[in-house]
Amino acid sequence: MFTDFENFSLIAPTLNPEELVEELDYCFSFFDRIIEKYPLEKLKTSGYRYMCGAGIPNYSPTHALDIVLAALQIQQFMNLRKKQKDEEGKPYWDIRIGIHSGSLLSGVIGRKKFVYDVWGNTVNLASRMESSGVPGQVNVSKATFDLIKDSFVTEYRGEIWAKKIGKIDMYLVKGIKD
Repeated sequence: MFTDFENFSLIAPTLNPEELVEELDYCFSFFDRIIEKYPLEKLKTSGYRYMCGAGIPNYSPTHALDIVLAALQIQQFMNLRKKQKDEEGKPYWDIRIGIHSGSLLSGVIGRKKFVYDVWGNTVNLASRMESSGVPGQVNVSKATFDLIKDSFVTEYRGEIWAKKIGKIDMYLVKGIKD
């Protein structure tokens, strides 16, 4: 799963550096608390992007369900944050969330500043799911849709163009099924 703040580059210059870092820390710390509730692995933050994975380093049969549940909670948190900021007359970010499921490689490379990371087409496609996503929505690939369709209400977006990949079937997750 990748997240990204929509309009970050427009809002960031309106904040002083301390406010900007404080807001990023507030949001990402809350994301951390959400993913700790599931067997998810935070991989990294990069600027205003947040990346985590499910089923790594140990496989979990519920990986797709877990990560979509976490994504919906992140979406709900950001909607509440948006409402709070709007009531305070302050600028806010919408969030884009993208998820793809598949195999990948994970591990640590190098001899200094060890960082656990993941590689492969699955990671690239997950990133494209985020960048091709809809602000305020959870966007998933067909591979993820196939794993969650019995548990979540979804809306088919159609074949959407993804940079350097081409057309991909994408779905928006609207909620949990009764």
